[in-house]
Amino acid sequence: MSLLLNSLGRDRGLYISRVFDAHCDTVGYFTGEKGSYHFLEINERAHVDLPRLKAGGVKAQVFALFIEPHFKPNEALKRCLYLLDAYHRVVKECPQELATVGNYAQLHEMAGTDKIAAILLVEGGEVLQGNLEVLGRLNRLGIRGLGLTWNTENQISGAAMEGAASRGLTRFGREIVREMNRLGMIIDLAHISRRGFYDVLDVSRVPVIVSHANVAAICDHPRNLTDQQMRALRENNGVLGISFYPPFISHQKADLARLLDHFVHAADIMGVNHLGIGSDFDGIDVVLEELKDVSFLPRLISGLYRRGFNKKEVGKILFDNFLRVAEETLTGENYEGIC
Repeated sequence: MSLLLNSLGRDRGLYISRVFDAHCDTVGYFTGEKGSYHFLEINERAHVDLPRLKAGGVKAQVFALFIEPHFKPNEALKRCLYLLDAYHRVVKECPQELATVGNYAQLHEMAGTDKIAAILLVEGGEVLQGNLEVLGRLNRLGIRGLGLTWNTENQISGAAMEGAASRGLTRFGREIVREMNRLGMIIDLAHISRRGFYDVLDVSRVPVIVSHANVAAICDHPRNLTDQQMRALRENNGVLGISFYPPFISHQKADLARLLDHFVHAADIMGVNHLGIGSDFDGIDVVLEELKDVSFLPRLISGLYRRGFNKKEVGKILFDNFLRVAEETLTGENYEGIC
């Protein structure tokens, strides 16, 4: 495997740095429902696998358990548990190379080893079935984050894809935010409505993340953040993970240069302390030619330097900013593999 990784690095012609990716949907491949897939081997069917995570320099990866629309609302929890089981079946085959973490202490410890730290997050608040107690049960099973909504409103909040008129945080949603603060879980606002976005910032006592979105001033997409939202996220001390999804990058020509424009603009508005990456690999059906999969991340890193970011700033964008949020939010118990 080391020869393979060296070959990948030479082919890219670029060096590798430490990366914290706030969002991928690769667990959907772990079920086998999308065809043959082997996490321990390079598999061109997907964007992410263990060899290419290493080739891309990923040291911390948030694995989203995405609840597909046809399982909502009644089967959402059942689907989540099925995905969670599939995740554990796969990762138990590589305990020396990847480990699931439950809090900042474990994540920080992992950063000093050769292992990749994995953080589990559920994408879609429908998984809670309108029951606050489900959140605690999922937390005990190792889930450490929740994307409050996806593309349609639920019992927590409205959704960005429903437009500016979509409702904000519900009473139940406010209870969920407070309980996530108490449990030490990451709140992800990637898909939430704009009203819901501001409502969560009013309620949460700790920083939140927007795991995978882009800049509305460059590409006016409902999922992208306005400058006003980015300033509010900065005041919350949160982090925006810039996505690699072409429709979020440009309505015309989406390429690496245009993606880098998003990083530059977001840094101008928020400062580099609030900027990260959230690739959305394996959750997107099209990719940039220059970023075909996770092993191509060194090209992004090189691009950040070309745009004038210095070594310290690049380190913050790639890893340190999301690590800081983890320190302020992931305050619960260690993950001990209880599931």
